[in-house]
Amino acid sequence: MRRSFLTLLFAASAIAPNLACAQQGFHRGPFGLLSARDTSDTTVRPEVKLDSITVDLSAVHILHFKGRADSLSWERARSAAESADGYRLVVSLQDRRIWVMADQDTILTAPVAVAKGTTLEYQGRSWKFETPRGRRTVRMKEADPIWIPPDWLYAEVAVEHSLKLGRIPDRGVKLSDGRTLKVQDGEVGVFSADSGFTPLLLDEHIVFDSTLYIPPQGTKNRRVNGALGKFRLDLGEGYLLHGTPYKDSIGLAATHGCIRLRDEDISWLYDHVPVGTHVYIY
Repeated sequence: MRRSFLTLLFAASAIAPNLACAQQGFHRGPFGLLSARDTSDTTVRPEVKLDSITVDLSAVHILHFKGRADSLSWERARSAAESADGYRLVVSLQDRRIWVMADQDTILTAPVAVAKGTTLEYQGRSWKFETPRGRRTVRMKEADPIWIPPDWLYAEVAVEHSLKLGRIPDRGVKLSDGRTLKVQDGEVGVFSADSGFTPLLLDEHIVFDSTLYIPPQGTKNRRVNGALGKFRLDLGEGYLLHGTPYKDSIGLAATHGCIRLRDEDISWLYDHVPVGTHVYIY
């Protein structure tokens, strides 16, 4: 695979600061800044020698871009994050990492999961799963958050299981077995003349007659407990910093746009990051 000039350029420029890190026992910050950290790490890393200088190859980070416009967008967002001051959060999508900064000091750094960068197309609709670069602001914080799944979740499940996708109108849906799928007292259930209304399980998808039905907004079936972990910080437009039950996803490009953190890290952010804090994503 041919690498772009910019990719190779950024890879080469990453070597110098990381040489200093390796020699002095420091770790690289969000912009190549050095900060003291515990270096009691016994992991064996690949190395290469350049004129008697040993380079830790795991510290050389190669950046990947879709093209010139993408690389320029990254550079603008990174420059804005680097020139900012005060108390702020910085997220590197390439590094899949977050830093809590106070001016030039790093208070906390942690791995994160970011958007997977894929596109879902279904029934004439399209969803692109990206974490957008730029500056955002923590608008609100919430403990034990409830997730209200967007329509793309149901489209994704329908595609995965080769199902049709349907909605439940106020009058209900007549099923092939004669029952009616409807909403009553905020819950989706089935109604029959013999047994009356029977609510469906809240933690299961609603599938009848090879059709996945999207629970109406405001119903209990559209509320999911635990999917966002113990805490969330709302960045607006549906983008969140939040916990996750999917621990293995941390450090990967695995989300639909939000930034996932480990339990202990999102708990720290919830306790120490006030509403109004700027978040720089690059």
